[in-house]
Amino acid sequence: MEYNTQKTLLQMPEYGRIIQQLVERCKEIENREERNDMAVAIVDFMGQRNPQLRDEDNYKHKLWDHLFILASYDLDVDSPYHIPTAEEMQVKPKRMDYPVLQGEFKFYGKSILQLIDKAIELESGDEKDALIQVIANNMKKSYNVYNKEHVQDDVIFRHLKDLSGNRLDLTVLDSLEKSKIYYATNRTNRPNNGKNNQGNQNNPNSQNKRRNFQNNKNRK
Repeated sequence: MEYNTQKTLLQMPEYGRIIQQLVERCKEIENREERNDMAVAIVDFMGQRNPQLRDEDNYKHKLWDHLFILASYDLDVDSPYHIPTAEEMQVKPKRMDYPVLQGEFKFYGKSILQLIDKAIELESGDEKDALIQVIANNMKKSYNVYNKEHVQDDVIFRHLKDLSGNRLDLTVLDSLEKSKIYYATNRTNRPNNGKNNQGNQNNPNSQNKRRNFQNNKNRK
């Protein structure tokens, strides 16, 4: 019995051993034209075995790259694309730089920072003042939602000033708009005992229950 561990190592297991064997057979063909024809047939077969690749951009290019990976980069055929090398395929992608938010301000999000940068670029005028007020009101909503508590306007003014590097100042404003999210949540959670009691008293079902209870008590 021959175990899989004793067989040739699969370069890309997702394609299976059949395609791996076809690639090895293609490498053995001496006639270049026949070798090219078989390489094209193998690429088409690889596409049929992995139809999900068709949803990706340049999927044909990826299939040809995979063909050379399966061949351990030792396949002499005419490719319609650049023939990759082992060194090129082993190059790691560049590290992505994520936006760095200051610790206590992380709940404001990247969009607020982008708006602040935009406001800084604008010249002084009504448009800039309107954008600053929009930023501050959204900062207040984000603060209330994240921290689940009401925040005073002067705190928002201070945070905006810090995030903008002292280039945006809202101290001329008296107050910000009330955060509808925060206040709507509080109204929903606010106790309403007085109205509920009054409603129960006017409810016919409640009156019938009390009357039946009194009648049963008198019978005893």
